[in-house]
Amino acid sequence: QVQLVESGGGLVQAGGSLRLSCAASGRTFSSYAMGWFRQAPGKEREFVAAINWSGKSTYYADSVKGRFTISRDNSKNAVYLQMNSLKPEDTAVYYCAAAGFVAAVTTTPTYWGQGTQVTVSS
Repeated sequence: QVQLVESGGGLVQAGGSLRLSCAASGRTFSSYAMGWFRQAPGKEREFVAAINWSGKSTYYADSVKGRFTISRDNSKNAVYLQMNSLKPEDTAVYYCAAAGFVAAVTTTPTYWGQGTQVTVSS
């Protein structure tokens, strides 16, 4: 079992930055691939970024590539999403996710956090 708790959301102006954090419980955190998803009002939840267990491989949706960076610190049981050059279309609830494999965390994660709201004003 893995429990995920996101933090770091908020209101920011377009062009600004935010850093989301996800704290994970459990002693096997380092064995999980981790990811971030987002869901905007009236839209389906979509994949944003993923990272493998070691942190050496990362994956991004085309819409955030070059602006967002996913990272993890296995010593702290944490995964992060650094979001730069934010746009109003990035406004959404952002969810942390975990799965045993990267292929799974990008499509059908096993575990989900409760989400944190990110609002980008124009």
